[in-house]
Amino acid sequence: MKYKSVLKAEFLYRKNRFISYCKKGSKILEVYVPNTGRCKELLLEGTKVFVTYNDNKKRKTSYTLIAVVKGEKIINIDSQAPNQVVEEALLQNKINLGFKYSKIKREYTHGDSRFDFYLEGQGKKALMEVKGVTLENNGIVAFPDAPTKRGLKHIKGLIDSSEDYLTYILFVIQMKDVEFFTPNYVTDKNFSKELLRASKTGVKVLAYDSYVERNKIEIADSVPVVLEEKWNLDLQER
Repeated sequence: MKYKSVLKAEFLYRKNRFISYCKKGSKILEVYVPNTGRCKELLLEGTKVFVTYNDNKKRKTSYTLIAVVKGEKIINIDSQAPNQVVEEALLQNKINLGFKYSKIKREYTHGDSRFDFYLEGQGKKALMEVKGVTLENNGIVAFPDAPTKRGLKHIKGLIDSSEDYLTYILFVIQMKDVEFFTPNYVTDKNFSKELLRASKTGVKVLAYDSYVERNKIEIADSVPVVLEEKWNLDLQER
């Protein structure tokens, strides 16, 4: 996935979930934030960020915040990116699902849930939900960074679908070079415990990191997944 018209700026502050202000030279930019998560450890005053420019008159803001520089890492925070990079990776057979699929469909409804992908092949049918991960500390990455009732519903939907479909939840880590993925028990114990239960009932939990550049993000490598609550870990303060 590539972005056009990418500019480097300095983050100032977040007005609300959707709007932030950044500085480019002497100019103050009003910037759309395409991520409703907290991102508290990323969106700090003075942090270097990357924004895209779009002069579409129908938009309320001309700029969108897509990535943050944290240490030596560039972390993509665009919540729309994971689904697109997963679709690209599926089409290129970069994600190992354990079977060969010949059909890929976005936004598939089953029961009272809408899943990100439906896949079919070799006489098998599969449902996949995708989640983007931006929370990292010392190589450990976790989801979510804020309580998510929607995410909990998706897990329950996958569990309920497991008798008729192969079921997957794929965490796209929007950065490179991490140690492992774990659910964030401190922030959302209900989601984390349900994810562990889902894995025990047949839902396959996958995590892949990403190659991230200022104007690009794509799926990279499979990352180890640790689902058990082995420590009382608050990644935002570790």
